[in-house]
Amino acid sequence: MRTVLVRLEVGAAETPALLRTVETMNRAADAVGEVAFHAKAHRRTHLHHLTYHMVRDRFGLSAQMAVRVIGKVGGAYVRDPSHKPTFRRRGAVPYDPRILSWKGERRERVSLLALDGRHESRVRWSEYGRQAVARGKLRGEADLVYRDRAFYLALVVESVDTTPYEPTGALGVDLGVVNLATDSDGTVYKADGTDRVRTRTDRLRAHLQSAGTKSAQRHLKAIGQREGRFRRPTNHYISKSIVARAEDTKRAVALEDLGGIRERTTVRRSQRRRHHSWSFRQLRSFVEYKAAAKGVPLVLVDPRNTSCMCPQCGRVDKKNRPTRDEFRCVSCGLAGPADRIAATNIAARAGVDRPIVAGSEGL
Repeated sequence: MRTVLVRLEVGAAETPALLRTVETMNRAADAVGEVAFHAKAHRRTHLHHLTYHMVRDRFGLSAQMAVRVIGKVGGAYVRDPSHKPTFRRRGAVPYDPRILSWKGERRERVSLLALDGRHESRVRWSEYGRQAVARGKLRGEADLVYRDRAFYLALVVESVDTTPYEPTGALGVDLGVVNLATDSDGTVYKADGTDRVRTRTDRLRAHLQSAGTKSAQRHLKAIGQREGRFRRPTNHYISKSIVARAEDTKRAVALEDLGGIRERTTVRRSQRRRHHSWSFRQLRSFVEYKAAAKGVPLVLVDPRNTSCMCPQCGRVDKKNRPTRDEFRCVSCGLAGPADRIAATNIAARAGVDRPIVAGSEGL
């Protein structure tokens, strides 16, 4: 299951109506959250009976809008009954098939119910979004999102994953900071451009944090959103390339199991920013769902000593890495790029037959 965000081309006349609807539904959600917290209404049916008529009479919502608002609050309260649910003024609001309908065979337009009636908008589909919907099953529920002065629909797509094939080997992938990813075939996804963006962003963030004004806080939020928009397509590109390479050669994808890696590892103070600033969890999740969609087997392996073990003689020694980029075995003399050696070890640990690097002439 995945979420696909599609943009709506909402006209100037329709924008105020949809904004009023979003704001009213969130005010209603705050009111329902107040009741849920004080009445300790842990069951949604109980909360519905307590608040349905109040929501309709006080906020003028339609029957189904009231139902969706109560369901949204009920889910939030059940997840954490120790806190009163509160909602942002223009936070996302839920829609279902009774208040949202698609128009056209290719879903070119969508009709949304607002406080003053229905409004139709053109849907701006991305190629990724169309492919995701074509390969999976689109659920009826969606969230209406207002972000950066534009409306989006967050659609939930149930993936119909392909049955995994029997792999003939493994493509090992080493995730890093200087090189975001390196595979055992020698393909390197460098971090040069990402480093420049991160350095510039961190300098600006530090300046705004020191200012501490409301304007600075707004700019900090915008920076975080902009950084996320930069990171996400980069991780999509890397994960798509890795899965395509494995699929073309009928191999599995082998990754290190990096759960808790940030807590287990220590780095110099000067390197902490780079160590913590890239979303490896996001990159791994992209590889996982893309592999599942293509039927590419995925194997997670123990990451211990993959960077300092010789894939030829098995010698484990920190001296095998004289520099960050260089590997040279102190026992058999095997030499090559350190990240590719690590990726080769990851592939070997995947438990499938795969040629091991031979010879000391390098990779």
